[in-house]
Amino acid sequence: MTPTTETPLKRTPLHAAHLRAGARMVPFGGWDMPVQYAGVKAEHEAVRTRAGMFDVSHMGEFRVTGPDAEAFLQRVTTNDVTKLRPGRAQYNWLPNDAGGLVDDIYVYRVADTEFLLVVNASNIEKDWAHLQAHAAGSEVQLSDESGDWGLIAVQGPEAGALLQPHTDVDLGAKKKNAFFSGTLLEFPVLFARTGYTGEDGFEVFVKAGDAEALWDRLVAVGLTPAGLGARDTLRLEAGFPLYGHEFAEDLHPLASTYAWVVKDKEHVGRAAIQAAPPVRLIGLALDRVPVREGYPVLLGGETVGHVTSGSSSPTLGHPIAMALVRADAASADAYEVEVRGKAHPARRMDLPFYKR
Repeated sequence: MTPTTETPLKRTPLHAAHLRAGARMVPFGGWDMPVQYAGVKAEHEAVRTRAGMFDVSHMGEFRVTGPDAEAFLQRVTTNDVTKLRPGRAQYNWLPNDAGGLVDDIYVYRVADTEFLLVVNASNIEKDWAHLQAHAAGSEVQLSDESGDWGLIAVQGPEAGALLQPHTDVDLGAKKKNAFFSGTLLEFPVLFARTGYTGEDGFEVFVKAGDAEALWDRLVAVGLTPAGLGARDTLRLEAGFPLYGHEFAEDLHPLASTYAWVVKDKEHVGRAAIQAAPPVRLIGLALDRVPVREGYPVLLGGETVGHVTSGSSSPTLGHPIAMALVRADAASADAYEVEVRGKAHPARRMDLPFYKR
C-alpha cells in the first residue's frame, strides 16, 4: 500500500479557547472549527433572543491599495464600489467569465484608495489567484492579511448593549454596514456593523495575537459562544446563501434573490450573468422530516431540483430548506422532497424564512 499523508487542519487564533470551553471540533473548509459548545439549539436561541459570538477568524482578508484600487474592484465585482464612502461596507460578488461566482465577499472602504476585502475561508487561495490575475497592468497593490487578523462576530438583539460599556465608540450611532475603528475591552479593534445571522450585531477585527484574550473577556461580560451549527441554522432562517451550496463557480447567481448585487456597469462575466438563469432558489417548509443538501425536489412526481441547504428551524419549530429548482417549475405552491426513497410534502415559503 502507498502511504498517504493528510494535510493538517488549520487552526484559528481562538483554537485553544474553544478546547477549554469543551467545544465539539469538526473539519470545515480545511480548518478545525467548533460546531457547538452547549448545543446548537441553545446557541441559536441565545443569538435570536440575547447575544452570541462566533469565531470567524478563518475568513480571509485582502487589502487593496493604489491609485487604481477603486477602478480595479469596480471591474472584478458586480456591485457598485464607487458608491462606498470611507467607513462603509458592502456585500459584493466576484464573478467569473462564465457567469458563476468565484466567491461572495464583503468590501470595506478604508480610504479613497484603500479597501479591505473579506472572503470565504475555503476560497482564500482561489480568490487570491483570481484577483492577482486581474490586477495585472493596474496601479494596484494586493496584500494577503488573512493570518494577521482574528475575527469575532457578535450577534443578537442585545449585542450593542453588551458591548457598549466596554468600548470608546457610540455603537448606537453607527448604521448598518458602518466600518470604524475603536477599542473594545482595551484592545484596538475594527468594528463592522455587519453579520450573517439575521440579527443586529458587530463583527470585530482584532490582531491575531490579541484574539484569544479578547474572546475570553467577552465571555466574561456575558456573550454566549456559538459554533458552526448555530451559524448555519441562523443564516438558513435568514435566507442567506452559503458559498458551495447556493453559490458556486457553475451556478448562475441570479437564481438567488440577490439580483440587487448586480449593478449596470462593466464587469467580469457581465454578458453571462445577464442571461436568464435556468434554475431558481426557493424556500421550502416541511412538517416533520428534516432534509439535507442534495435531496431531490419533486413536482408532480418528477424531479425538478434539489435541496441546497436544510435543517430544523429552532425559531419556527419545523424543518426548512432552500432548493434550486428548474425555472419553469419554480412558481408552484407545493412540492415533495425525497428522503431515503420516500416523498415528503413540502410547501413553498418566501425567503427569508425569518426577519426581525
